[in-house]
Amino acid sequence: MSAISLKAIRKNYGTVTVIRRIDLEIESGEFVVLVGPSGCGKSTLLRMIAGLEEISGGDLVMGGRSIGHLPPAERNIAMVFQDYALYPHMSVEDNMSFGLKMRDADSAEIARKVKDASGILKLDPFLARLPAQLSGGQRQRVAMGRAIVRDPQAFLFDEPLSNLDAALRVEMRLEIARLHRRIKATTVYVTHDQVEAMTLADRIVVMNGGNMEQVGPPLELYRRPKTLFVAKFIGSPTMNTLECEVAGRAEASVRLRLPAGEVALPLEGAPTDLKRVTLGIRPEDLEVCAPDDAWFTGELSVVERLGSQTFGYLDIGRDRMITVEFPRASEVAVGQRVCVAGRPEHVHMFDPTSGIRLN
Repeated sequence: MSAISLKAIRKNYGTVTVIRRIDLEIESGEFVVLVGPSGCGKSTLLRMIAGLEEISGGDLVMGGRSIGHLPPAERNIAMVFQDYALYPHMSVEDNMSFGLKMRDADSAEIARKVKDASGILKLDPFLARLPAQLSGGQRQRVAMGRAIVRDPQAFLFDEPLSNLDAALRVEMRLEIARLHRRIKATTVYVTHDQVEAMTLADRIVVMNGGNMEQVGPPLELYRRPKTLFVAKFIGSPTMNTLECEVAGRAEASVRLRLPAGEVALPLEGAPTDLKRVTLGIRPEDLEVCAPDDAWFTGELSVVERLGSQTFGYLDIGRDRMITVEFPRASEVAVGQRVCVAGRPEHVHMFDPTSGIRLN
């Protein structure tokens, strides 16, 4: 497998810029996930790596050679699409072997590669079937098998699980994770689902408006997001965020006015004229407390009991709601008045104008 290097990559459609400047090094054998909302440019970037979109500027290097000018067929990259793209009149075996036959590969080599791929993906019982006789998950495995037999330098996945139901999505996530551990392929994976990103990636690239907001291991992005956008995008349920007035400053702390009172929180290096801060805190970092210690007080509007987790949605007034994770056996109920406080060491603070992390 080969490393992929994106150097100042840009994409324009006429006067509209959709990829502004991407500098990214993907190591050989690494699993990188591009994640972000619809329209952020993640699929466009993937298609430029594949050669399905022209690069407007910059250079794309794979295996030590520039490939940005090469057509898709000469890049030795395999792509798995959202809609499977299988030939409906061909059997599973023929679908998997078709690309090799078009390259005039040796028949014994084709048989060996199809057998190896079908064994990895547990498709042996289905080789004689047509795609219409398969489930959605089985069809996606066939599409993956078609990519594996090519022995490509890299695998590209464009939202491959979007058409599957919830149970199949979980099953296929496990299949893809196992596949990557087994063949150690350089992989670039696009999804809008941050759960997929967190569970599959060695590193996540969070994209927003054609830019990279942050790149790093999943837990690094979860625990220390660099921007407010990343903080709100990574994590389920999303991080609670609230813009607060600064009531006072000390050398290494700031006093914020919260709905239930003032609280001093550690903060170093922030501008001395800072007047407002966006406070962020995750649901699991809030705890029920005495009224005198409360950061937030309100009534529970909704309680979600998910078996392993219990979430409450607390109405803190002025049409503002925060999410609190309670112990799974908690007896909290809708309409109950609750006081909660956060753990200062787990607080995130952002500049409300730029969205840049302050602490």
